[in-house]
Amino acid sequence: MSPRKLPPVVIAIGLVSCLNDLASEMVTPLLPLLLAGSANNVALSLGLIEGVAEALSAFLKLWAGRRSDAAGGKRKPFAIAGYAMSNMVRPLMALASGWGMLLLLRSVDRIGKGIRSAPRDAMLADATDETNRGVAFGFHRAMDNAGAVGGALLAAAVLASGQFSLPAVIALSALPGAMALAVLALAVKDVPRFPRRKANSPPITFSGLAPACRGLIALIGLMTLARVAETFVILRAHDLGASSLTCLLLWALFNFTKALAAIVGGRFADRFGNLQTLQLSWLLYVVGFISLGLTESLPVWWLVAALYGLVCGFGEGVERSALCETAQAEQLGTAFGWFYLVMGLVSIPAGLGFGWLWQVFGANLAFGIATLVATLASTLLFIWRLRTPIGAH
Repeated sequence: MSPRKLPPVVIAIGLVSCLNDLASEMVTPLLPLLLAGSANNVALSLGLIEGVAEALSAFLKLWAGRRSDAAGGKRKPFAIAGYAMSNMVRPLMALASGWGMLLLLRSVDRIGKGIRSAPRDAMLADATDETNRGVAFGFHRAMDNAGAVGGALLAAAVLASGQFSLPAVIALSALPGAMALAVLALAVKDVPRFPRRKANSPPITFSGLAPACRGLIALIGLMTLARVAETFVILRAHDLGASSLTCLLLWALFNFTKALAAIVGGRFADRFGNLQTLQLSWLLYVVGFISLGLTESLPVWWLVAALYGLVCGFGEGVERSALCETAQAEQLGTAFGWFYLVMGLVSIPAGLGFGWLWQVFGANLAFGIATLVATLASTLLFIWRLRTPIGAH
């Protein structure tokens, strides 16, 4: 299965994500650098900003996913609203004068993500089946990460020219953001698969999801405790002496390896099974966290960050494909909503806890704790797989 053979809507959504992430990643790797100039406790402030922003996003993902199910699979309006909100507010971070303003703007940016993410992922699931769903989600994550590479390299090039400041680079992110909205409006169409629900249909609770789906979401939530915000990779590079330009180049390398691994992970999932591939992915996370915790040299950090990008990219699409395997078709939006909600709620203690450990005890111990949590999650996934028939509803 190659990207050319994927449904047109999958290709179009991938392009939208690529352009949106090009805009987003002109900004995201600069946040730790902006904080370094305006806050004393940078790690703790970064953990607070990322944790709160992702939690706010998560609540809306559940609502938007549920509403797209109730609308009979008409998910495009939610995607348009979410992408528009993020791309209108993100350039305003150029005007932020402290961590409080960054927290507010980052939160609104993530609220936009909350409105679009679950309906968009459900739209991808609607357009595919079990024969190509893994590579479809892998392709989408690869395009997403390819945009991140382009955004970081573009920001680095602009900074290297010496003609623009950090705030100016952030403001320029409005251009690719506008292009993403145009592609979404013109080239993406819904693929509804079931009738619209009645207007008074009650919301679907977590207990209403299939048992296998609930179990998988709970395990992913535990693993999310270990997978802290990837911006900490940049913060660690900064602590090891990297310049602003070096941090952007490192971020580009990190996302380039994520993009490469995402397609590979999707192919593995379609060939060997979603849950088997997910198990391998989580074992690789354990190795990745160990490597991050042991690295004290900036040159070595480049290699470790690249390898960690491979680890992250390999499993990104696999988790989403596995969720589709355990969820009922008419609950896909809601399942993705709960998937994102659980990850978002967990992200607050994960971000704050990791930031606090980093601030008080150092980066090495913080990554060591992440290793232990990832090991526990991987072990529980193995036990759960033995007790849960694959594809059981």
